[in-house]
Amino acid sequence: MGAVATRAPFMVKMFREWYQNHFSDPQVVILWIMLLVGFFGVFFLGDMLQPVFAALIFAYLLEGIVGRLELLRVPRQIAVAVTFTLFLISMILLVVGFLPLLSRQIGELLQELPSLIASSQKRLMQLPGRYPEFISEPQIRQIIDVARTEFTRVGQDVLMFFVASVRDVITLVVYLVLVPFLVLFFLKDKKRIIEWARTLLPKNLDLAAEVWNEVNHQIANYVRGKVWEIIIVWIASYITFSLLGLNFAMLVSLFIGLSVLVPYIGATVMTLPVALMAFFQWGLGSEFAYALVAYGIIQLIDGNILVPLLLSGVVNLHPVAIIVAVLVFGGLWGIWGLFLAIPLATLVHAVLKAWYLKLKTINPPDDNS
Repeated sequence: MGAVATRAPFMVKMFREWYQNHFSDPQVVILWIMLLVGFFGVFFLGDMLQPVFAALIFAYLLEGIVGRLELLRVPRQIAVAVTFTLFLISMILLVVGFLPLLSRQIGELLQELPSLIASSQKRLMQLPGRYPEFISEPQIRQIIDVARTEFTRVGQDVLMFFVASVRDVITLVVYLVLVPFLVLFFLKDKKRIIEWARTLLPKNLDLAAEVWNEVNHQIANYVRGKVWEIIIVWIASYITFSLLGLNFAMLVSLFIGLSVLVPYIGATVMTLPVALMAFFQWGLGSEFAYALVAYGIIQLIDGNILVPLLLSGVVNLHPVAIIVAVLVFGGLWGIWGLFLAIPLATLVHAVLKAWYLKLKTINPPDDNS
């Protein structure tokens, strides 16, 4: 009992010293409180505030265009009006032109899926005769059974999704109306909103402002660069696969474009759907090889030209940190977490860096040690 009693004050003293060394500066405490409040606010209210977050991201993207127009001495109100008009035109073209095409290709894929599976089974059963030294008929039957089970499960999931999607369609319609209005207000009243937010925050925000100034430029360039990367990869994939004659080229290219949201993992995962669609249509022929080679070239161009060109110097994170961020934030917030994983990782890195430098100024190292 005596040992426990003496150990308790020691633990309290050690914790007090650790707290004083790391959180004695009010700016550090304010910074961490703001981060925790923001994290738990998004975590618990994220589903309800999705239109607001979507509008913030769009406004963040469009602010770059507004800023460039202001540099050309265009009044902000006119710059906002021009930028918002272009945004609305793009949204209308997307809804009127792209969504019907995408939904039609999804419907055609679901209708043709049984015949595609049947033709692929015939092609697979021909493989043991052509390559008996590599694969046998029992192995092919086992592969077919596993594939049939998985396709049945996927088909049931898709059916349940469409049955339960009436509410999602209504939600989408509400978002299509609500988000543009929020984008307009965020752009038009940006200064007023920022000034109002500052009245709710403490005055001693030097450290938080330092972190924000470091992160803001990187996040803005990353988000804008990533959006352009998605669009370019999407269009390039659609043109390539359309020229090759691949069925459902729009659907496949859309997912290839979205796969760049997940660095290192997305391109690898999308190889299987591309290979399956090519195999369903052509079997193991020259067209199948052309499709895979074309996909590989698109990924090489993306990784070695597009990414350095669009995102050069924006994110200075180790690949392990990027993968961990994708897994953590994607698991927490789904598609939004995947899209914002690297900006959030950049924010965490900047906070830890600023915190470390602040600790060094508060507790400088002892030169005599």
